[in-house]
Amino acid sequence: MYKKTKLKNGIRVVKAQNKNIETVTLLALFGTGSREEKGKAEGVAHFLEHMFFKGTEKRPHCIEINKELDAVGASSNAFTGKEYTGFWIKSGKKDLEMGLDILSDMLLHSLFSPKEIENEKGPVLEEINMYADTPMRDISSVFEQLLFDGHGLGHDQLGAVANVKSFSRKDLVSFYKKHYRADNLVLAVSGNFDEDTIDKEIKKFFSSFDGAKTKTKQTKFSTWQEKPEILLKYKKTDQTNFSLGFRAFATGHKDEYILDVLNIILGGNSSSRLFEAVREREGLAYYVYSYSCDYRDTGYFTVQSGVGNDKCEKAIALVLKEIHKLKEQGVSKEELQRAKSYVEGKMAISLESSSAVADFVAIQEITTGKILTPEEKFDKINAVTREDVSRVAQEIFTKDRMNLALIGPFKSKKKFDKLLKI
Repeated sequence: MYKKTKLKNGIRVVKAQNKNIETVTLLALFGTGSREEKGKAEGVAHFLEHMFFKGTEKRPHCIEINKELDAVGASSNAFTGKEYTGFWIKSGKKDLEMGLDILSDMLLHSLFSPKEIENEKGPVLEEINMYADTPMRDISSVFEQLLFDGHGLGHDQLGAVANVKSFSRKDLVSFYKKHYRADNLVLAVSGNFDEDTIDKEIKKFFSSFDGAKTKTKQTKFSTWQEKPEILLKYKKTDQTNFSLGFRAFATGHKDEYILDVLNIILGGNSSSRLFEAVREREGLAYYVYSYSCDYRDTGYFTVQSGVGNDKCEKAIALVLKEIHKLKEQGVSKEELQRAKSYVEGKMAISLESSSAVADFVAIQEITTGKILTPEEKFDKINAVTREDVSRVAQEIFTKDRMNLALIGPFKSKKKFDKLLKI
């Protein structure tokens, strides 16, 4: 499915060819994100992401970058996570060289103009405000603030308003020089490209990237939790959004695929136990779902929902009831098989586009250094047993791993403290 090579400067190149489509996606994924930020630097990785699109030595104004891409109908964007940051261009196969030219120019030769930095503060601040006004999104950030308080994983990658207002060119360049290294970059090429010329073109545009910068020491996370913890974010709303979760597994943990199956059964789709109980049977919420999240040294599993303020306690109690039932009674053969088939089907659908395949291979490479094919992943899913699911449920669904975050018109934790029982 893919081929891996490495340039002399340390850039890892992953190629996933598909001659049956007409597009090609370039994804530059750096192994850095907001967890490396501290204090007044919180938010700098996200702000820097924006600035790569604001002009280079060759293309001094952002409009020049946009016009070149628009002229051929190409798409581009970027994203900042807590452990990696990505930049991508998707185009027709004939425009691959142009895409490599623009992407490398942005990443290697951006100007970070002080004038553009000041101009971009407005859009970034509005992005922060937009998400703060969207509790359904913001609840994930509040939950991670609770789990990782005092660590880089605990702050929102968008940054704080005061920080964004104070960022200078020096702040951005300092972060860039520390973390945007050749040996910290995975370049994925996915779709319809010529195998004979792609290596030459990548070397042409990326071999000048400095590979000799000193590696920075990554911040580790460790915790000690003895009882359930709660974090309330007071907001006058008609609906309370909550995230009820448990500390779980880091990236690459031996039980990660078991947790994936458990997630599907409990709250991962519209035939899950939680969807049936909370929405269909009791009519308490429009949305309710569960998911797992992993970082290099920690992770969690959580359930999120939005319910009427007067129904919040009932909904949380019902979620806990379903978790307890799964923990104590396990899952049926039918549920297990449906979950496995769901994962296989969703994986096949999700990998139909060149951009999705680029994400699939690059994220695995940057986080684990090893890329599994969809078939290899499904083999691991298919090996999960009912006993495995029960064992993992017994391990993670405990009081000393439990955490609850809420956004709503509440100022006291007392009534929620009484609910948190397993």
